Amino acid sequence: MKYIPLIGRILFSVIFMYSSLSKFSSNFVYEAAAKGIPMADILIPFSGILELIGALTILSGFMARWGAWLIVIVLVPVTLIMHDFWTIDDVTRHELTLLTFMRNLGLIGGALMIAYFGSGPISIDEQRKN
Repeated sequence: MKYIPLIGRILFSVIFMYSSLSKFSSNFVYEAAAKGIPMADILIPFSGILELIGALTILSGFMARWGAWLIVIVLVPVTLIMHDFWTIDDVTRHELTLLTFMRNLGLIGGALMIAYFGSGPISIDEQRKN
């Protein structure tokens, strides 16, 4: 059972390690700028760096609570600004955006759980306690 939090941290972190790479593409920066995000060429790659740092801290279990808060700090505005399903009239786009919005709510919930409970066993934080 002590391996379950490790597996959970790995699966959770992979999402953000992969997602952080997309923040450096011109397409993603353009899409954010089109949504009205100021200085998108700076803020979007910066959010990718925060995502990557958060993911790596959670993965390693080193300062995982802080990393989880970084994920929350990135996901809340991204979810509200980029996945604004309530403004979309096209049924298909509305459903896809709603699904992405709901997925992000679940990820925020997971990050809040890590922020509260920490990394669990088999982590650098746990080894430092002993």
